[in-house]
Amino acid sequence: MSDAKKNLLLFFDRPSEPCFMQKGDDKAVFEIPDHYYPEKYKTLSSTISNRFGDDAGRTIPVRNIALPNLAQPMELPYNDQFSLFVPKHRAMAGKLIDIFMGMRDLEDLQSVCSYCQLRINPYMFNYCLSVAILHRPDTKGLNIPTFAETFPDKFMDPKVFRKAREVSNVVTSGVRMPVTIPVNYTANNSEPEQRVAYFREDIGINLHHWHWHLVYPFDSADRSIVNKDRRGELFYYMHQQIIARYNMERMCNGLSRVARYQNFREPIEEGYFPKLDSQVASRAWPPRFAGTTIRDLDRPVDQIRADVSQLETWRDRFVQAVETLSVTLANGRQMPLDEERGIDILGNMMESSIISPNRPYYGDLHNMGHVFISYSHDPDHRHLEQFGVMGDSATAMRDPVFYRWHSYIDDLFQLYKYKLNPYGDDKLDFPGVRVSSVAIEGAAGRNTLGTFWELSTVELGRGLDFTPRGSVLARFTHLQHQDFTYVIEVNNTSGQSVMGTVRIFMAPVQDENGALLSFDEQRRGMIELDKFTAGLRPGNNTIRHRSVDSSVTIPYERTFRDQSVRPGDPGAEESAEFDFCGCGWPHHMLVAKGTQQGYPVVLFAMVSNWAEDRIEQDLVGSCNDAASYCGIRDRKYPDRRSMGFPFDRPSAAQSLSDFLRPNMAVQNCSIRFTDTTIPRQQRR
Repeated sequence: MSDAKKNLLLFFDRPSEPCFMQKGDDKAVFEIPDHYYPEKYKTLSSTISNRFGDDAGRTIPVRNIALPNLAQPMELPYNDQFSLFVPKHRAMAGKLIDIFMGMRDLEDLQSVCSYCQLRINPYMFNYCLSVAILHRPDTKGLNIPTFAETFPDKFMDPKVFRKAREVSNVVTSGVRMPVTIPVNYTANNSEPEQRVAYFREDIGINLHHWHWHLVYPFDSADRSIVNKDRRGELFYYMHQQIIARYNMERMCNGLSRVARYQNFREPIEEGYFPKLDSQVASRAWPPRFAGTTIRDLDRPVDQIRADVSQLETWRDRFVQAVETLSVTLANGRQMPLDEERGIDILGNMMESSIISPNRPYYGDLHNMGHVFISYSHDPDHRHLEQFGVMGDSATAMRDPVFYRWHSYIDDLFQLYKYKLNPYGDDKLDFPGVRVSSVAIEGAAGRNTLGTFWELSTVELGRGLDFTPRGSVLARFTHLQHQDFTYVIEVNNTSGQSVMGTVRIFMAPVQDENGALLSFDEQRRGMIELDKFTAGLRPGNNTIRHRSVDSSVTIPYERTFRDQSVRPGDPGAEESAEFDFCGCGWPHHMLVAKGTQQGYPVVLFAMVSNWAEDRIEQDLVGSCNDAASYCGIRDRKYPDRRSMGFPFDRPSAAQSLSDFLRPNMAVQNCSIRFTDTTIPRQQRR
């Protein structure tokens, strides 16, 4: 790997510390031209250079280039929060991404980054450089550090950082004791929503949401960065699955399913006090009190002036498009919402990226919903408050209202799905292939899934600015499940070998009151656990597939792994096992918590015809661990079927057993939770 490529990762190290200070384990220092120093440092440039350069492990000469016009990205104050949901911020980020993408080579990119890192808001700089690294051809294979490493303040109790700084100042070298992140620090047990705080505030879940929006940015002059295969459908499906998972989690904890936030004039019943401090903005994230109502926004500082009625207008236009199965384009023509592309078009409209078919008309419902809620505590900026956690993709999933908002967004998508004809046997059956049974084997027992609490450790040293160097560890508690294996018995009577796509889902059996769910409710609550291909020889076949190989998740180590321990260069043979895509649902949250007596669920397995599912493409060198929720980098979505197939459409079936075809099987299972905390062991 070239030094210039390797050096780009140093900009993620201690992001608020100037790049002329020592970075990384080898104490590297960027040697910048004098006029790159900000005004406050220019008179001291030689002193600074000597101070940090004398004992540097290595110096990095920075090329003096003709700098592009950075006026627009620099409009965001250095110590403010940054939000992809705020249109002004999105435009500034799009401009900076274009600048980074337009640099002719890595040396020029390194040069403009060193200038920007000293001036541009750290959150926006980190996001834009991350997007550029993911999309530039000369930085492919370079994996960025996780956001939790770089900005840990977005993910955990601020008391942790005070203790961490104390530890790092007292113990300046050698082994430092880990700092423990308290469990349930945002509310006590009298708040019912706190029963699922372990889900909402899970570091891995929030990292997934942040990384998904990193892989799928909203704006760029280069449309190819935004216009990815089935991007709109992925937006719909990924969030639909989050709601399905969250609803099961709630019912495991004696809570009702999420109540949609559909009347924008009614108060939001739940409050949320995030207990987070921003290290960059040097202020606490604002709370939202119970009973808060969103109001018209008039915030000149953010260039936002919007009425709540705009949300209602955009919603009505979206619903009209669904009702007529057609979208009005900017030139007045109508574009049909057909079965193949309809959900993808609607997803692009709802997310309101630059590939929305008519952004001025259909507006920005999803993003501005986040914005209205995130400013509900100070809609006219009279108290000089910044947005709440709903305004940031790295923190939004912490707030209970996130799930209420996205439940309503999903309802709007489902209006379209209910317009489609149910799947017939020609789509559902696989002639000649019969699935006789599906089962789960694991340490918890046959057809039983075991869950528990696990105590794990994350490295914070990279994100603690202006503290003594060295490792700073934090311990946190999260849900975990025992590994298990799917066992599927399949009989191939076609007389020849065939390839099948195995699709595995799980759904609750009962509602929050203990009554059996209708099939339509159960269908919408189906959680995708895995999808993989399997060769079927004539006769009986036993398919065994490990839970750790899920197409939905990335392993714990891949969510939190320290990039500095990578063996070899990106793309090299010795690093192949290490390379991964950071986008993916955290594997430790694959299975819901369950209950101590055993929460009843149904496991569903289907084998569809791979010849009709497959997408012809070369997958060499691509990351496809979590393809179900994230797609595959630089490739088409690896399944021709609709996302969520076969449960993405309504059915005439009255029950799951009525829905079954010969190539499908179900098994009643239970999720048994043990209320014990086990220190993390080394696992895959």
